[in-house]
Amino acid sequence: MPTLEASPVMDFQSETYKDAYSRINAIVIEGEMEANDNYIKLAEHLSGHKDELIKLARMENRHMKGFQACGKNLNVIADMPFAKTFFAPLHDNFQTALAAGDIITCLLIQSLIIETFAIAAYNIYIPVADDFARKITENVVKDEYLHLNFGEEWLKANFETAKAGLEAANRANLPLVWKMLNEVEADAAVLGMEKDALVEDFMITYGEALANIGFTSREVMKLSAQGLATA
Repeated sequence: MPTLEASPVMDFQSETYKDAYSRINAIVIEGEMEANDNYIKLAEHLSGHKDELIKLARMENRHMKGFQACGKNLNVIADMPFAKTFFAPLHDNFQTALAAGDIITCLLIQSLIIETFAIAAYNIYIPVADDFARKITENVVKDEYLHLNFGEEWLKANFETAKAGLEAANRANLPLVWKMLNEVEADAAVLGMEKDALVEDFMITYGEALANIGFTSREVMKLSAQGLATA
């Protein structure tokens, strides 16, 4: 696969590009849809933050519609069955935690892992996106930092009681991210998105979030490395 530097002009209308885009586009649509649903469910359990969480859910729904428009702009039909399977492990873990009233795990999955995954993907995608998608994605990524901030602030305020739960949730869920990155590596490369860059951006943003919550530098390194061997 030629590097982006060797092939600076992306053919957004090629069948190869559209085929890969059908899955990448579906993933971002499904991710925003999952986030919308997750924040609505969290609002039911964190009544003191209900209005803020409903606002975040509405943002995610708006993002989903924006990414649907990106697909239509390229005449690409998003492969939603693929995307649902792609997100199934994190989706199932979130639902299991929610049913058990484990808000700490829910917040780690949605407000840290999924939001950080999205931020990394969008940051790497923006420089290689078509003009229409670039404008949409630039606006979306600004909002994603707000969503990440909500989880950070809540977990920071409850750090002492949440720490052990966060460590356990990280151990169970972070390895799934590396599997997800491996699964999408080939399609991302067609769009000009390098896996190494995605991993680096994710690690930096996720590590910063863990540090902001209250983990020491040594603890952040240990937590961030879990599952990395599968990357």
